[in-house]
Order: sequence, then C-alpha cells, then structure tokens
Amino acid sequence: MTVKYRTNNLSDRNYLNFFLNPTNCLYSDFENHFGKETADSVFSSLYDQTKPSSYRQIIPIKVVHDSITTKYVFKLYDDRQIETVCIKRQTGITICLSTQVGCSIGCLFCESGKNGFYRNLTASEIVQQFLFVNESINRIVFMGIGEPLNNYDEVIRAIHILRDRRGIDFPTDGISISTVGPIPYLERLKQESLKIQLVISLHATDQETRNHLIPGMQRYSINEILSEAFAYQRKHNRKLSIAYLLLPGINDADKNVGKLIQWFTNNVLGNFFW
Repeated sequence: MTVKYRTNNLSDRNYLNFFLNPTNCLYSDFENHFGKETADSVFSSLYDQTKPSSYRQIIPIKVVHDSITTKYVFKLYDDRQIETVCIKRQTGITICLSTQVGCSIGCLFCESGKNGFYRNLTASEIVQQFLFVNESINRIVFMGIGEPLNNYDEVIRAIHILRDRRGIDFPTDGISISTVGPIPYLERLKQESLKIQLVISLHATDQETRNHLIPGMQRYSINEILSEAFAYQRKHNRKLSIAYLLLPGINDADKNVGKLIQWFTNNVLGNFFW
C-alpha cells in the first residue's frame, strides 16, 4: 500500500497509530491525513465483505451456541476477556456489545460486575466485536458487559465508526444504548446528533429498592433519570424502552405496577420490557 502523507503536523496522534489500529478511525480520519486513495484502500480491506480481513486485535477463544443465542468470548491484548452475545429474533439478529472489562455499577442481578471493574474498552475493541462474529446483524445494542455511558467517549466514537457511510454504514435506527442512567452522560447524549434508540434499565419504582438493586447509581434519583430519558425521547423523536426485571417479592407488588402506570400514563413509550 502506498501512503501519501498530506501533513506532517499531528499533535494528538502519530501516523503509525492509524495503521496499527485502523478500526479506531473514521474514513474521514484517513482521508484527511493520507488522502482518498489510501482511505479507500484501507476501508476496502477492513469492511468489504467480499474481501475478508485478517486484521484483528481481539481474539475469539470460545463460542457457545444454543437455540436462541450465540455467545462469543474474546481475549483482549492484555489477556482480559469480554463476552459478546448474538440473539436470534423473528426479524433478524441482535448483537449485544460489551463496552467495559467488568463493571463498577454492581447490579445485584448481573454477573458482569461480580469481579469488579478493570478498564474501559477502546472504540476499536467495541467495533471489532461486531466485525468478528459470524452472524448477519440487523440490530446493535450496547448491552453487554459494562455500563456504556460510563465509557462515554469511546462508545460514541464506536457508534460514529459503525455508522460511517464509507465503512460499515449501519443504520442509526438499528442502534440502541441500554443504560442504568447516569445523569451527566444522559445530558450529554441528549445533545448528540446521533438519534439512536435509548433503553433505560429501571428495575424499581422507589429509590430504596433501586439503591439496593443498583448500588452504583445511588446518587441519582429515579425521577431525574426518567426526566432526562423522556427529554431525550422528545428531542430526538426516538423510541424509549424501559427494562424492568421482575424479582418476586422485591419489585413485583401492586404498588409497583401502580407507580409505573402513574409515571408512564402521560408519556409515550416505544416499548416496555418486563
């Protein structure tokens, strides 16, 4: 490959990093620094499905199949491991992408954070999960290991890479972020021009119960989280989904149902997941 340098003045990256980690870059990154010919060549080798690329920084070490899901276990450069799950639906296949190694939220019903938080994934490590599964994907959900919004910058960059028209060109309305709702990042997401779908992992209707189930979110009230979520829905005209895991004797009483009805009677929801 012939590389044509357009400028020798890069303050935040060096040229080598582009080619050591190309899935961390947009087409415009390559075009701006190396020209269109090089950008076309790199993106063709990465994303042209008729020309399988041998490039990878994450390595699948285990694949587990059942009738509905396929789970991939990937090893990272530092020997940490993450999981990526593909779920069969009537209308296609959803991929659940991990965004962190471990998780700091500590949800009592989730295995992801049982061993603590180690580090954030890079945008490249997130994108490569999508590239290296065998299924044909028509929906992406940031719902694997980790809290996506706690790795905000890398997740947003990964979405831009996945949407890049000269690369993967994944449709915006097929991408969702599932989050427990850290307020500062919900506010930032509302200002983005991405217009992706939003899923709020709620799981409780009173603060005490939610603090118990999701201890890493004790500083944020349910009302604040829902207010920001509905504000996002109104601004971007996208579906808002609420995830609610029924836990017998904890969050399934009549009073919980009544509270949910009270909250959502005056708001239009795209989906409600029990």
